[in-house]
Amino acid sequence: MSGYAFHAEAFADLDEIWEYIAEDDIDAADRYSPTSTTPFALSLLSRTSDIDAPDLTTRSLRFHVVRRQYLIAYAPDESPLWIVAVIHGHRDPRVMAAVLRGRE
Repeated sequence: MSGYAFHAEAFADLDEIWEYIAEDDIDAADRYSPTSTTPFALSLLSRTSDIDAPDLTTRSLRFHVVRRQYLIAYAPDESPLWIVAVIHGHRDPRVMAAVLRGRE
């Protein structure tokens, strides 16, 4: 059993990020997408779930930065660690908050 589990829509987030990058360059999408580093980040989070980030929801969530621009939103008190979303960090904070509220 892994130390983390995904919200169904978090998988869709990864697909959308890959597709967005692939519109310009499929090779770059394969290299640059968060899917290539997400397993490492999730492994880290499953062992140390104490990385802080801005409050975007009333739910107890924390965030981990992947590739300097993607945020993995996760519930640190869940076991296994619950991955709620993977969001581009440059999105409007109100949009991020709405996405997270929709996944409570």
